[in-house]
Amino acid sequence: MGRPLRIEYPDAFYHVTSRGNERRPIFKAKGDYERFIGYLESATERYGARIHCFCLMPNHYHLLLETPRANLHVILHHLNTSYTNYFNVKNQRVGHLFQGRYRAILVEKDTYALELSRYIHLNPVRAQLVGDPLQYPWSSYFVYMSGKGGWNWLQTEIILGQFSLDENESRKKYRKYVEEVMRQLLPDPLKNVVASTLLGSEKFVDWVKSSWLKKAMPHRDIPALRKLSFWPELSSIVRESEKVFGRGTIESRRMALYLSHQLSGLSLGEIGKHFGGISSSGVSQNSRRFEERLQDDRKLSEKVEKVKEILSQ
Repeated sequence: MGRPLRIEYPDAFYHVTSRGNERRPIFKAKGDYERFIGYLESATERYGARIHCFCLMPNHYHLLLETPRANLHVILHHLNTSYTNYFNVKNQRVGHLFQGRYRAILVEKDTYALELSRYIHLNPVRAQLVGDPLQYPWSSYFVYMSGKGGWNWLQTEIILGQFSLDENESRKKYRKYVEEVMRQLLPDPLKNVVASTLLGSEKFVDWVKSSWLKKAMPHRDIPALRKLSFWPELSSIVRESEKVFGRGTIESRRMALYLSHQLSGLSLGEIGKHFGGISSSGVSQNSRRFEERLQDDRKLSEKVEKVKEILSQ
């Protein structure tokens, strides 16, 4: 299974979920919930996390948070590792507590923050743990409604500020916003996620792709990276290479192999398979030799740049 795509930049906004291994409970007692909330607080103090809302369920948790320092991976490592160590010592166990990697969706704040906050706060109702989210003690909803709870680090302004500048009025309107769908089948805002990674308008997705995608983890085994990238198909690379050197020629094949390695986002094994079962090392060697030729052959270099330009359109 390929690793998930992590896009991090200052003030990025995320919906994060992490589940217990094999969906087993990660919170068994009141003290467990309180300890994790303590780690949420320390994440705001140590790493500058801005936590807008959260809900701790028996076998998973939801967070809506912002990262001014572009350090989501550090924040989640702190939360999951610290809590796992605590839980394992307390329960005299060893090994992983959480199921694989956490899921982090990059969110367009202005469009989806409000809807996601409602989705998160209604988790205990959907799971039939309570009939009213105010009855559930392990989410941020109580603070949204009362302003109390001792969690001064919780950021409620972005959500409540969408209703009114008056604090009491905004709480009343948010309560109504949540209750109006409490007895209904709440639409899942996450159904609109693009490539398991982005949630936002087309303009937002295009902005992330153009501004931050190349700075994300540039590994070829990330499925989401391929879905979001501008990389051309192998068939297009082969076609444009043959226009330069002729169909079925050795030179067109060498160029196509080189450009596939440079531009396609596919693994060496996938490229080699497409070209008739060439080994990964064979694909790599072709690229290295072709690169050496480009340094000494200006005409060849110009042809390659022209094909790259065509493929980028």
